[in-house]
Amino acid sequence: MSKMLEEIRQQPAGLERTLRGELRHIERLKKALSERRPRHIVLAARGTSDNAAQFGRYVLEITTGIPVSLAAPSIFTLYQAEVNLEDALVVAISQSGESTDTNFVLEGARKRGALTIGITNEAASSMARIAEWVFLVRAGKEKSIAATKTYTGQLLLLFLLAYALGARINLDDLRRIPEWAAAALKLEPAIEELSRRYRFMDRAVVVGRGLNYSNALEFALKLKETCYVVAEGFSSADFMHGPIAMVAASFPVFLFAPPGVTWPSLKEMLDKLESLQAETLVISDLRHREALARRSRAVVVPARPGRKGVHPQDLLTPIPYIIPAQLFAACLADQKGVNPDYPRTLQKVTRTM
Repeated sequence: MSKMLEEIRQQPAGLERTLRGELRHIERLKKALSERRPRHIVLAARGTSDNAAQFGRYVLEITTGIPVSLAAPSIFTLYQAEVNLEDALVVAISQSGESTDTNFVLEGARKRGALTIGITNEAASSMARIAEWVFLVRAGKEKSIAATKTYTGQLLLLFLLAYALGARINLDDLRRIPEWAAAALKLEPAIEELSRRYRFMDRAVVVGRGLNYSNALEFALKLKETCYVVAEGFSSADFMHGPIAMVAASFPVFLFAPPGVTWPSLKEMLDKLESLQAETLVISDLRHREALARRSRAVVVPARPGRKGVHPQDLLTPIPYIIPAQLFAACLADQKGVNPDYPRTLQKVTRTM
């Protein structure tokens, strides 16, 4: 069994530790931010952490109304531009805390008077020393090069950051996330069987929108780095504006399709894909009977265990929805005879400037 698969299974416990370990610290940040509310937020990250930052942009803007941008680190590292960060909150996200350019952005932001936050899995990292506020993904050491448990931990901390900025997020709802993650893990046998169908897949598209757009990017990244599949992640809106032209019969398209405001555009796209006879697979949950009733194959995320079978509200779907995708990538790598823990030419810590 791969380390990647082991670490996917560790996510419920890691999410629970992260929530329990950082909640008091988040409450202190909430008080500090009430006295120093930022006018805008800048998120800096690379790789999987950058996909988490994409989620951060959506969840922070949707729930707080504060404008959010994603940093282009070369503006700081190569062009050495003097960016005005007055009244800004700069948040750096890194699994290792040793991403050179991300830390450069964080250090420069602090010198310019911005409030700085670091989100990392490593308490002894450079990032933890640079940032004024440090929040730890308490996932345990991640040994596989393919990041999984740190990604969901980062999403959870971004939910908490939104809460600290005054978002109307119920902490009791966040406490249910580990249970939803555990329920999603029960899909592993079905996903292992499903992955056999895709053993010879060498290209694919992954689609999401809004809060699950980051998951489309992350699933595509996992297919690329662990299975060597040429995969691209798109917003459904962007996909309809041109890239859909490459889809023909049997072309694989994976879709994150929660119920809610993003469904109408995803439904329109599914209709188009089915008319093209594409090979579509939908990730959704049992509330969404319209999505699951279609001819497409579906991965159905279970409800939270318990008498009422509570499902995550749309805002909270990204964490339980990405877990089946992670399982799929790990299982497909096994089908292809690829070791997902040590992808060729990659290493765990990547330093760029």
